[in-house]
Amino acid sequence: MSPVWLVTGAAGMLARDVLARLAGEEATPVAAGRDVVDITDAASVRAAFEKHRPAVVVNCAAWTAVDDAETQEEAALRVNGTGARILAEACREHGAVLLQVSTDYVLAGDAAQPYAEDAPTGPRSAYGRTKLEGERAVLDVLPEAGYVVRTAWLYGAGGGNFVRTMIKLEDVKDTLDVVDDQRGQPTWTVDLADRLVRLGQGALAGTAPAGVYHGTSGGETTWFGLTREIFRLLGADPERVRPTTSEVFVRPAPRPAFSVLGHDRWKAAGIEPIRDWRDALGEAFPTLLAAERG
Repeated sequence: MSPVWLVTGAAGMLARDVLARLAGEEATPVAAGRDVVDITDAASVRAAFEKHRPAVVVNCAAWTAVDDAETQEEAALRVNGTGARILAEACREHGAVLLQVSTDYVLAGDAAQPYAEDAPTGPRSAYGRTKLEGERAVLDVLPEAGYVVRTAWLYGAGGGNFVRTMIKLEDVKDTLDVVDDQRGQPTWTVDLADRLVRLGQGALAGTAPAGVYHGTSGGETTWFGLTREIFRLLGADPERVRPTTSEVFVRPAPRPAFSVLGHDRWKAAGIEPIRDWRDALGEAFPTLLAAERG
């Protein structure tokens, strides 16, 4: 009998691609939206585990409204922190593996070189603090079966994101002013979904050590650089994209200035890190364009 993979947050952009990736594997995927399991409710989680008996849980459920978390940190913590702990405790009870999707926001964002997986954390926003609580819960409760996969700058066809927004704005704006003082790694959800599945398979096989992994593309750029590449792929003039600073777009939650993550940990699991962001974007683009423009 194939192992059951319970994927929480099933309606989300990443979860959709995880479920699609599992369709081609020896696995029984369970799409667990909130109607199936509320990760903040221990009774709901317990019932889901008793019904489905998962071998692997991929936790894509999260409070992702970064700015709203600044004034609703307790509510964000219930999902990102408490919810992760409840899942981890259920996994421990049932002998399941947990893949916890986390974020670059748990780091200070002020480095000058890629953050290693064991770099000190130092979140500067409520969102980052709540996600860090989730990381700690998973690693504490499941030292041998807990996997934290940090990602950043996600885009995909299954939801709203920066790349799709820029595709839309190219149609209606003569010029665009885009931040050029935040560096990161644009990451396609299809690529991340593949690594999550392979990591879970490695966990079941005993070939992937538990701990922290960084699930972002190779290379690095700024939001400005990413937008120029989007315009190039659209056949539009990249000069219509103009650089600006974060000070022009002040938000309630501070954004990391440096979100470039290192990927050395994948070697221990025998899995290749995600490819360069430009290569991924080029392959993803027809799908993204179709999703945005129909």
